[in-house]
Amino acid sequence: MQDAHRRKLPIGIQTFSDIREGDYYYVDKTPHIERLVNQNKYYFLSRPRRFGKSLLLDTLRCLFEGRQALFEGLYIHDKWDWQQRYPVIRISFANGVIQDRGELDRRIHYQLAKNSERLGLPTISYSDIPDAFAELIDVAHREYGQPVVILIDEYDKPILDNILAPERAREVREGLKNLYSVLKDADPHLHFVLLTGVSKFSKVSLFSGLNNLNDITLDAPFSTICGYTDEDIDAVFAPELPGLDREAIRQWYNGYRWGGREVVSVYNPFDALLLFQKREFAPYWFESATPTFLVDILKQRGVFTPSLDHWETEYELLSQFDVDQISTEGLLFQTGYLTIQQVEEPLLGYRQYTLGFPNREVETSLNHALLPSLGVENAPRERRTLFRHLSQHDLVGLEAHLKALYAGLPHDWYRNNPIARYEGHYASVFYSHFAALGLDVTVEDASHHGKVDMSVDFGGHIYLFEFKVVEQQPEGQALAQIKHKGYADKYRASGKPIHQIGVEFSSVKRQIVAFDTETLAAV
Repeated sequence: MQDAHRRKLPIGIQTFSDIREGDYYYVDKTPHIERLVNQNKYYFLSRPRRFGKSLLLDTLRCLFEGRQALFEGLYIHDKWDWQQRYPVIRISFANGVIQDRGELDRRIHYQLAKNSERLGLPTISYSDIPDAFAELIDVAHREYGQPVVILIDEYDKPILDNILAPERAREVREGLKNLYSVLKDADPHLHFVLLTGVSKFSKVSLFSGLNNLNDITLDAPFSTICGYTDEDIDAVFAPELPGLDREAIRQWYNGYRWGGREVVSVYNPFDALLLFQKREFAPYWFESATPTFLVDILKQRGVFTPSLDHWETEYELLSQFDVDQISTEGLLFQTGYLTIQQVEEPLLGYRQYTLGFPNREVETSLNHALLPSLGVENAPRERRTLFRHLSQHDLVGLEAHLKALYAGLPHDWYRNNPIARYEGHYASVFYSHFAALGLDVTVEDASHHGKVDMSVDFGGHIYLFEFKVVEQQPEGQALAQIKHKGYADKYRASGKPIHQIGVEFSSVKRQIVAFDTETLAAV
């Protein structure tokens, strides 16, 4: 535990020495690092953007370079042989946007030259990238008398920069393959290798035979190697907590898991640090650089948004990411918009994963970003109107608002959208509209298009929604089903008024045709 005086917040600082020498807060990740460096030689780690991957790599660089003073007071300090120092080659694609293969090759040449200069080695003689990289590794090993450490940051970013232009993305992928393929034959010269990035591209397409790369992305011992745990927030950042709602911090920013419920969840450091600086809750991570291609792909594929918080998948789809084959769940998981909520193993070796939103920030922000693609033109105005009616518990006003919302949707939307049935769109608009407001929304059943069965806990009241499509079932069934099945029973102990609302929708009229309500007084 650190002492209680307030330190500086390391917002955007990815240099380990700056943090350690500048009186910044630091969450000690060296227990994970010690385990990492003593278990294997080749590693791959995927984490979403702004999760501390660059700082992790810089910490490793300082460790292998033997900068002992920086590690005083940390876990690894008395467990490391400080007499052993290794040459470190650090390559990063984090900065800027690479537009094509030529630009990539120039960036690689520049970084190889800078590494050679920093290590005090002779100028690289080869112009061919694989030969130049191999020469750098070989000479560094020979000159230093120790095998080389390779640290590659955002290994996949040049491909992601071009993901919506597949031909260019393939060319860039081949350029990166040209670089990474060197690692296989360089094995005798290497001591430790770690590649980090957002996505997990297949070994076949990118690593050309580097089959011994150990992917620790979902390994439980390394689940908290990036990010802050609840324990970190309470101990390291204790001086920053007074005046902030601790449970709200947890609901808004915690919840990322790389494994099942037994795995400790973490906060995105970017969110936590900006909250402590600005002292107000906001979607800091989401607003920092949400990729437009994510929203575009979800729109193109007509994703049924109520399913986002209970998405069942398998490992192959979760890890499937390549230029020509990007699974929706793989995209959402690897970019950090969905996280693992549950892992089941019904058969030995066969695991099923349930994904969901990590926290309130992501659920609210992603649904808000998706509303325009669902046909809701003025989402901020509609959110204000929804908030007003819910704050006043005005069910008549809520009905009028929702009918106006649907009346304003483009009439030709359903012809051009790939959601199979129009009622799937109807359900997506309803759920995303409420979720985008940041309400405590629970989707009871997200597995059938057109049937959302949603509960909302807001302002000291409970709202229970049951949805029916009148062309599929007789009219008047929605509210009757809420009452018949006793949906309100589990909420009675809350002591809050419960509004039972049956919403019936006509796919022919493309409108709400019944909004039946019954309120149970607080007990």
